[in-house]
Amino acid sequence: MYTLITWASSWIWKMSAERFASQWHNLILMARSIEKLEKLKSKLEKSHDISVLIYKLDVSDSSSVADIFSSLREDNIKINLCLNNAGLALWESEFNSVSWQDLDTMIQVNITGFTQVAHEILPFLKETEGMIVNVSSVAGVEAYEWGHVYCASKAYVKMLSKALRIDLMGTNVRVTDIAPGAVETEGFSTTRFKWDAEKAAKVYAGYQPLQTCDIVDTINFCFNRPQHVNIEYIAIMATAQASARRIFKK
Repeated sequence: MYTLITWASSWIWKMSAERFASQWHNLILMARSIEKLEKLKSKLEKSHDISVLIYKLDVSDSSSVADIFSSLREDNIKINLCLNNAGLALWESEFNSVSWQDLDTMIQVNITGFTQVAHEILPFLKETEGMIVNVSSVAGVEAYEWGHVYCASKAYVKMLSKALRIDLMGTNVRVTDIAPGAVETEGFSTTRFKWDAEKAAKVYAGYQPLQTCDIVDTINFCFNRPQHVNIEYIAIMATAQASARRIFKK
């Protein structure tokens, strides 16, 4: 049985791979950097008695997504957990000030790629009575200044997750939507601000934001509930954060 993780070479998802490997999950890891995946595969297989399959994948490349899942079906790979986490934010400025290319990238990754992974994985999960964890955001519940497409895309994740819960009734497939607030990671804000490290650091200054392990712990808790328990939605924020943009900073 395998756990599939997209974007597995970075941020929360690398730690998620390490956590589930420590619980003897075989892993299917996907990311754009095959070099990073090869290093992670080597580390995990040496540390744990598991199998790790790796695939170079940009979720916005629909033909690559389809080819990989077709290959998994042909090889009769059994999957009982999918962490479907495709998502990024680019820039923070007024809607018409952001290039169409950046807006389209967010749409292709956060909506199209995310949806295709969900569509492809469900037959596997129906067979194993497994679980899909979709990652939205508190930004999908309340819009904020200059959030436009990012907020809209995360609202889409939230609504699709709820719709899947309804569609999958009777299959024993569980659907969980994790909606984090501000999480200090190695790359989310630097990507948003086009690798301006100084601007990215200001996002987390003056308070204690969530850490990568906080999200990994939450996902792990949801998965390890008994089969009859489906934790449908969790919004998780730092104590200092009360809404998408209300953060108490010293």
